[in-house]
Amino acid sequence: MAKINGQWLPTTRKEMDHLGWEEADVILFTGDAYIDHPSMGAAVIGRVLEAHGYRVAIVPQPNWRDDLRDFKKLGSPRLFFGVHAGAMDSMVNHYTANRRRRSDDAYTPDGRAGARPDYPTIVYAEALKKCWPDVPVVAGGIEASLRRLAHYDYWQDRLRPSILIDSPADMLVYGMGEKPIIAIAEALSNGGSIGQLVDIPQTVVRRPLSEIPASDSETDVVLHSLDECRRSMRAQAENFRTIEVESNLWHGHNLWQATGRYAIKVNRTNPPMTTQEIDASFDLPYTRLPHPRYQGKRIPAYEMIRHSVNMHRGCFGGCAFCTISAHQGKFIASRSKESIMREVRQVVKMTDFKGYISDLGGPSANMYGMHGRDLERCQRCARPSCLHPQPCSNLNTDHSALLDIYHSVDALPEVKKSFIGSGVRYDLSMHRTGDPHIDKVNSQFNEELIRYHVSGRLKVAPEHTSDTVLQVMRKPSFDLFRQFKALFDRINAKYHLNQQLIPYFISSHPGCREVDMAELAAITKELNFHLEQVQDFTPTPMTVSTEAFFTGLHPYTLQPIYCAHSKDDKLAQRRYFFWYDKEQRPAIQAALRRLHRPDLLALLYQNPHSGTQPSTPAHSVSPKRRKNGPNQRRKN
Repeated sequence: MAKINGQWLPTTRKEMDHLGWEEADVILFTGDAYIDHPSMGAAVIGRVLEAHGYRVAIVPQPNWRDDLRDFKKLGSPRLFFGVHAGAMDSMVNHYTANRRRRSDDAYTPDGRAGARPDYPTIVYAEALKKCWPDVPVVAGGIEASLRRLAHYDYWQDRLRPSILIDSPADMLVYGMGEKPIIAIAEALSNGGSIGQLVDIPQTVVRRPLSEIPASDSETDVVLHSLDECRRSMRAQAENFRTIEVESNLWHGHNLWQATGRYAIKVNRTNPPMTTQEIDASFDLPYTRLPHPRYQGKRIPAYEMIRHSVNMHRGCFGGCAFCTISAHQGKFIASRSKESIMREVRQVVKMTDFKGYISDLGGPSANMYGMHGRDLERCQRCARPSCLHPQPCSNLNTDHSALLDIYHSVDALPEVKKSFIGSGVRYDLSMHRTGDPHIDKVNSQFNEELIRYHVSGRLKVAPEHTSDTVLQVMRKPSFDLFRQFKALFDRINAKYHLNQQLIPYFISSHPGCREVDMAELAAITKELNFHLEQVQDFTPTPMTVSTEAFFTGLHPYTLQPIYCAHSKDDKLAQRRYFFWYDKEQRPAIQAALRRLHRPDLLALLYQNPHSGTQPSTPAHSVSPKRRKNGPNQRRKN
């Protein structure tokens, strides 16, 4: 395999010369620093192509402001350029919910801001076409994936076309890219032209308007055109429902959308990856390290993943504000235990490993190995969430396989403790199935999770306290969080632990009014939480919540839904998170009087000293992680 000194893919002409390459087959441009790790998209695509015999080079964070020398320095590839904006949508990376520019970038050395442009998918492709007009450009990654069809752009506050219209890239790969990128490389390597590649699953292409089918069929679905969606919010909402359903189908359809003088064709998704396929991707020879070019520099995102292990892809939670299922799909693709343990053994051999696995997780930490009992039912299912409004009766929620991995990892002599840093779906682990064995195992999971795998703090995401808002979010009732908190407190008391439960909440989500946030403040005060892990709703492409925010209609009911749009309305909701802050108290008191809620005013401020946050509240969120406490699993 073509690795520099047996390690990283080349990033400079000198490194290519060292390998004896006159040219690369594929050159990838990425908005992130090059970290050769299975959690980083550009590294995964590079390693997958390499494993199939292709010579791959990577240009991380090219300078787009000068004479474009970074886009020329490696020459032209034999097959194509790849463009990957980064592990995050660039606009989420760059801007807060209030559209204020962020001062840092976790995927850049030393957290420096400004190393990538807004919309790198567009900017990088334009630079490459300017330098190399005849070389194919293939876009991929989460930014391109979530913008594959007409979408609302919060930062420009307008409906934008498919990013394949704004970008001169020749085609787009959406979702997990291993299969489509190999299909593209093989077709081009066999003498095909980029314009002939119109039917590869999980790709998006521009086609003549004349190719749009006259009506829906067994293979194709025709969406409302971009012009229709600009004229009608209802048309856009209807489109989104179709797009979400199709992105979650086991056997989907091709989607077509007339967009100006082009037809955008989104080829159907691939079925979920098999265990063998996902193992093959994760078992590639990653160094798990940043490229040596960053020696002496700290990359914040890498600090979070360096001693972590991702065990699966996909999420069947279907949260209305989340993009995971739109990108990774709702069906879980789980690695084998053997593959996971191989990676854990790599981690424990790292020179800086101190005995602590920072995360054994995934998009949702406790969905590993889960799927429907009857997969034929899953293959026919169009339900966007397997958990909402109630867990599907066909879903096997048995946590046995997950516990087995926890036990095997903790049995390694080099491992002092393994933490679960990913979010845990307590509605999954606490669901009573009626099967005595499964219910017993899941109770054991909850106890072992809290007793052994909490790094001082356990993150969970109730998101809100109002059942009305939670229904829109596709999240369980807050009553279930109360039950989980009671369990958490009981286990802490039983084993003499001093751990914190860290709940995440969102303000200004569609369906949420100011009074809902006032009630949230009163409820969380009653539970002795002083919240810091909070956020204002940020509309991102390809979510139910974003479409509701933009259109004012819920995409599934097409009924009007309230949304806070103005900065003042958003601030009015957000301030309730910080009811204990003296600076927020006058505004909150005035607002509660305006809302005619003296009961909430009394609940929040009946104690004359409650405006001041205690120095050590029982469940406050400290900015520093607690060090390892007494909840250490004993070794046999």
